[in-house]
Amino acid sequence: MRIATYIFAIFVGLLLLAAATVGLAVAFAWPKLPTLEALTDYRPRIPLRVFTSDGQLIGEFGEERRTFAKIQEVPAYMKNAILAAEDDRFYEHGGIDVAGFARAAVANLTSGGKRQGASTITMQVARNFFLTREKSYSRKLYEILLSIKIEKNLSKDQILELYFNQIYLGQRAYGFAAAAQIYYGKNLAQLNVAEAAMLAGLPKAPSAYNPISNPTRATQRQHYVLRRMRELNYIDAAQYEQALKTPLKVVRGGAESYPVHGEYVAEMARQMAVEQFKDAAYTAGIRVITTIKAADQEAAYNSLRRGLLDYERRHAYRGAEAYVDMSAVRSDSDEQLDVLLEDFPDNGEMVPAILLEANAKRIRAYRRGGEVLEFTGPALRFVAPMLADNAAPAKRLRRGAVVRVAEGAKGWEIVQVPEVEGAFVAVEPATGAVRALAGGFDFNRNKFNHVTQAWRQPGSSFKPFIYSAALEKGYSPSSIVDDAPLSFSSGQTGSQAWEPKNYDGKYDGPMSIRTALAKSKNMVSIRLLNSIGPQYAQDYAARFGFDPEKHPAYLTMALGAGSVTPWQMAQAYSVFANGGYRVQPFIVKEMQDSQGRVLARTQTTSAGDGAPRVIDPRNAWMMDSMMKDVVRRGTATKALALKRGDLAGKTGTTNEYVDAWFCGYQPTLVGIAWIGYDTPRKLGSGETGGAAALPVWVNFMAKALQGVPEKLMEIPQGLLTITTADGKEDFVYEERLGTPPPETEVPADGEAPAQQSAPTPSPAPLLPAQPQPTPVPRPPQQQHNEVNG
Repeated sequence: MRIATYIFAIFVGLLLLAAATVGLAVAFAWPKLPTLEALTDYRPRIPLRVFTSDGQLIGEFGEERRTFAKIQEVPAYMKNAILAAEDDRFYEHGGIDVAGFARAAVANLTSGGKRQGASTITMQVARNFFLTREKSYSRKLYEILLSIKIEKNLSKDQILELYFNQIYLGQRAYGFAAAAQIYYGKNLAQLNVAEAAMLAGLPKAPSAYNPISNPTRATQRQHYVLRRMRELNYIDAAQYEQALKTPLKVVRGGAESYPVHGEYVAEMARQMAVEQFKDAAYTAGIRVITTIKAADQEAAYNSLRRGLLDYERRHAYRGAEAYVDMSAVRSDSDEQLDVLLEDFPDNGEMVPAILLEANAKRIRAYRRGGEVLEFTGPALRFVAPMLADNAAPAKRLRRGAVVRVAEGAKGWEIVQVPEVEGAFVAVEPATGAVRALAGGFDFNRNKFNHVTQAWRQPGSSFKPFIYSAALEKGYSPSSIVDDAPLSFSSGQTGSQAWEPKNYDGKYDGPMSIRTALAKSKNMVSIRLLNSIGPQYAQDYAARFGFDPEKHPAYLTMALGAGSVTPWQMAQAYSVFANGGYRVQPFIVKEMQDSQGRVLARTQTTSAGDGAPRVIDPRNAWMMDSMMKDVVRRGTATKALALKRGDLAGKTGTTNEYVDAWFCGYQPTLVGIAWIGYDTPRKLGSGETGGAAALPVWVNFMAKALQGVPEKLMEIPQGLLTITTADGKEDFVYEERLGTPPPETEVPADGEAPAQQSAPTPSPAPLLPAQPQPTPVPRPPQQQHNEVNG
């Protein structure tokens, strides 16, 4: 009895000592607690964000990816998932959950190790804002005291809002709104219960439960959260079962995925924002509003990718992307297969798959998530060379090979990531506003922006500017020029002998220049250029925005042997489309602060309202008429699939099929498509502008012009209708009626060397010449190639 009393006395004494110690510690520590200004005046580091003109997010830049959300905007099931996972008694305790501490202590003692934590949401807020993650008794004491102070000064909803927006959730995501976008490409309102539970499981260990890198452990954690939600009656039995069955489509390919594929646009906007606001651009929540339209941008992205993938299907399959070790795989449904695929992110619609079986008659492939695909018969035609016994061992398709598959109109098919590149840009010709821009197949693989940086030979897509110059020099569309062979000796050229040819090798004799442009006759273009003079043509082309030094004044200019970018071609073709005005393409409308107030706005001019007139409206109308014939009966008849009468443009193909172009427009929209290799090489026989680039343009315009009524240019004053020798109607400048056109014969002395071309230039700057946003005043309170058709 005395022993028991003695032990009890010691126990009470220890308790009193502990209480006294804690009391002294509290008395000492409380005055030293930080102020809560960081919480009451919460200013999160909001990244730079880039949006389309209709409000779709296309890019974020900053160390922390964060989207601030008010607690009232958070769906109830998202809040409940967080409470179930982290602190189900949050609205009941005063910052310290004594019952939770006791439960965790018992669990840790009985399990023989520290298995459970007892930090409340308030304690996590205290730790995230004010403390380090050091494990010590003093830090824990400060955490407890801070939690009590926070609870005394802030409401529960304010505390939950801070937690919701500040917590780190992996993939550079801070807060659940950013995580929803990063992991699922959705905003909070679009999340379902299963997705909310997955996100709610991340705070415990963002790397361990990351659904991208650790899908199995993430699913286990998600199931725990769902079970807790059911136990707490946050969801009913039916919702619980449904959530367990709901497949989780996590965005793969990293943290740079958005509903609209505008990566090249976002990078251009980022550079402009940093130029304006320096490093503050990355933390101040600046919003850049571009001219891009979301639907048009998606159409451009998909059309370009489709065009490049179609090109790949017309050419040889290169074999396996990689090989994985299959020794640990025990069945076709082994989870190890998903682990092996973790190193191979999706590339848009092209997803990786591991071959389980591969022979000349059948391929069986496992794709992420457990589906086994089977390919037989015609589905093997593309990859057949790499199934043969004599295929290169390092590329042969066999068990363990990694390939790419995509779902097409006829089901799944084996594809390959293109080596070829491309570009597409669409511009409103009246204003210069860029509606869509795709700078390449995949920004994450190749950040080189082919729209603004790639200097390439334009081929015959440059001919309209030579023809336009000829119209100014006295020609009309009905003027007759001989399509007959030409040759120049080395003595005439001053270098190598030059014998240009027509694309098809045929010569049709005298013809109208209207017909010559439609059929892309090289001999007629050369004779026209010689007649008007290469120097005049070089100066004239500058009116459209071209750099004269990149288009030397030689006869090869007639065949597009200079250097242009797709951005320049968009500006130049806009002159024809808008009736003769040069407008500057631009991609940023304005920049706003985090509250939506305008900080800077782009000042522009438009056709008929400040933009300079650079060609006669009659010239623009006749060129439009001639380029409509390119579509109706020339090299661009594939565009007739759009069933419109207001389309005009020109194909371009350089010698040896190195570059393929189609530059065309409808009066409200100019589109430029280019395809080629970064290191120039042959695309392949038959890969002309009409075959390779024009389909990209057609597929884009089919979407972009949907619902847009046909629009034809009004005939300007000063044009007269004439009847040509073959009985057709054409047009001529009124003052030139009856005036013969200039001579077009090439002089025997060959005064203009034909073998010279523009020097190979270095890549253009990422940001081309364009109007820049200017600050808005705020109130004081606030190599040569011969070129063919």
